[in-house]
Amino acid sequence: MSSTSAVRELQRELESKANDLSKLQKDIAKNHQIRKKYTIQLGENELVLKELDLLKDDANVYKLIGPVLVKQDLAEANANVRKRIDYISAELKRLDSALQDLEEKQNSKRDAILKLQQRIQSQQAGKAKV
Repeated sequence: MSSTSAVRELQRELESKANDLSKLQKDIAKNHQIRKKYTIQLGENELVLKELDLLKDDANVYKLIGPVLVKQDLAEANANVRKRIDYISAELKRLDSALQDLEEKQNSKRDAILKLQQRIQSQQAGKAKV
């Protein structure tokens, strides 16, 4: 009877670890989604910067604020776009670091689940022999 309760306890532990793994996988997918959004924004901002670099110093630059186009100084527009690119790049680095951490946790959870499954199988095999 004790081996049956031990197997049940191991199965509960396995279920708990599987739920943790599922949560980690959802977090990884969310990280990928956010990273994709930032990557697109980075590309757009780099394109804007290239366009701004093509302009002459006396060119008119307008910024869309709500439904209104507001005139903006070229140097200020350049500075704003560069700040945005720096911010997005920093966020991408942070997301990469978080992703690496999540993937390491995911791998350790998978290993723990495999070991737990092996323990359950060995206990069930031992019970079948009795």
